[in-house]
Amino acid sequence: MSDVAFFRPDSDGRVTPLPYARSLWAPGTLNGPAVCALAAHTAESEFAEPGFRAARFTIDLFKVAREAPTETRTRLLRAGGRIRVAEVDVVQYPDDTPGSGTSEGGAEVVVARATTVFLRESQNPPGQRWQRPAQASTFHPPAGPIDDYAPRFSSDAADTDAADTGAAEVGDWDDDMRRHQNGLRKRVWTRAAPAVAGAELTPFVRAAISAESTSLIGNWGSSGIGFINCDLTVALSRLPRGERIGVEADTHTEHEGISVSTAGLYDVDGMWGVGMVTAVNNAAAEIDFTSVDLHGRYREA
Repeated sequence: MSDVAFFRPDSDGRVTPLPYARSLWAPGTLNGPAVCALAAHTAESEFAEPGFRAARFTIDLFKVAREAPTETRTRLLRAGGRIRVAEVDVVQYPDDTPGSGTSEGGAEVVVARATTVFLRESQNPPGQRWQRPAQASTFHPPAGPIDDYAPRFSSDAADTDAADTGAAEVGDWDDDMRRHQNGLRKRVWTRAAPAVAGAELTPFVRAAISAESTSLIGNWGSSGIGFINCDLTVALSRLPRGERIGVEADTHTEHEGISVSTAGLYDVDGMWGVGMVTAVNNAAAEIDFTSVDLHGRYREA
């Protein structure tokens, strides 16, 4: 079974984190996309119904997830004619980790809680409504196919006057994060891995995983990323198409150690959704991408 996934299934119904789930924030911890992936995969697997589409995914990341046996618990909160609402808890058992010195049945820790809203598909109501014109979009995917898992990054061109007016030109795409550690607007073209090895990577789960990069793209500055997000909301007007998803910073505000960031979400056919995160100061463990080499991780995958 391939390790190009965040978790592998175990015989007891739990899952075990794989190396792809490891976080850069601290040894032995899991990254945000991994937790989002498991929660979204569970919600869709258990509660998706024909005629309904996942339109919003919100997850609160209120405890550090660790490299420990993990499971999910689910509840259907509402099953209406036009809306279905499901809740998923991500639960870990750190005392059951191999080498912990304890037997199975240790204390459980709820590390995240996600809510997924499924809405009934129909027709748009009559009339015209404002949408950002396609020609005004500043997100354009890299040209040509990309067959690896490494993300591609782009920053606005380093033109101070243009950046201050919001009219900066978009820079070239590449996979060197060191070139994009700056105070400019950023975007990423990313490819998600499956939530669980052997499970299908669906468009909805791909959306939840990739949209977690809203925090990276919004909070990454000239000295690295010093804000850590404690949630993620993804709103989808349609499901993304293709293997890769684009995340482009749209707004960012920060005051007294708290930040709010939003991002536009794209595929090869245009914009399909919005991501939003709130984050808290984590400068004591700031990640400096000029000194971190991620290429080995993607080569291994």
